[in-house]
Amino acid sequence: MTTLTFIGAGNMSTSIIGGLIEQGYQPDHITACDPNSDGLNAIQEKFGIHTATDNSIPSTTCDVIVLAVKPQILKIVTLALRDVIHSRQQAPMIISIAAGISCEHIQQWLETDIAVVRCMPNTPSLVGEGASGLYANPYTSEQQKTIAEQLMSAVGYATWVAEEHLIDAVTAISGSAPAYFFLLMEAMIDAGIKQGLDKESATKLTLQTAMGAATLAKGSDVDVAELRRRITSPGGTTEQAILSYENAGLRTIVEEAMQRCADRSVEMAKEFS
Repeated sequence: MTTLTFIGAGNMSTSIIGGLIEQGYQPDHITACDPNSDGLNAIQEKFGIHTATDNSIPSTTCDVIVLAVKPQILKIVTLALRDVIHSRQQAPMIISIAAGISCEHIQQWLETDIAVVRCMPNTPSLVGEGASGLYANPYTSEQQKTIAEQLMSAVGYATWVAEEHLIDAVTAISGSAPAYFFLLMEAMIDAGIKQGLDKESATKLTLQTAMGAATLAKGSDVDVAELRRRITSPGGTTEQAILSYENAGLRTIVEEAMQRCADRSVEMAKEFS
């Protein structure tokens, strides 16, 4: 079984580890590294995995290193692994879930041609309902790609993109997108309260409707545009709401917001490299 080292023991690492173990992955093949010993103690107690405060020790023998740290510190963390990687006869695969940082930058920091998979997950991964886009550099074997996909599929849906720049688009459509839906829910709840509903009822109705709509769309054999048309009766209440959204330029607002998100992903690569 493939041995895994997670550098960074935050929410995303915890989610992936939990998903893997739930699917039958052996805890003794997983190590989590973090300078925060309290966090490590909690994750060790919960999953029975190995832990370490020093990234270099488990990184000397594992098959896969998952870089699960913030992009602001990814360079420092990666540079600290360079000598460890160079000392190994067979290099591990690197999986990075840090936003904005390219595979090429990681290769440059490590000063070697190494298998790197760049991944953009999202926060619903915390409840096993995530969506992740993955890109593998040319040094990544098919077997390594299968391992990377297995990791991310443990917390939801995972798909590959053929070109790395498309990860910026993945960031816009799924990585950052839970916040878009939360904003819409927030606005709906506020509007419901203004129309006389109490906060609890407005919240539960909004959340259940969001979940129900997503479940319906996932299980349908038609696209979301057709689902919308089917419940938008001419002259009806839904039509009035849809017309209001369209007249306010909702589609343009969404497109511009997603473009700004993708652009920021590109900017981050320059800032933190």
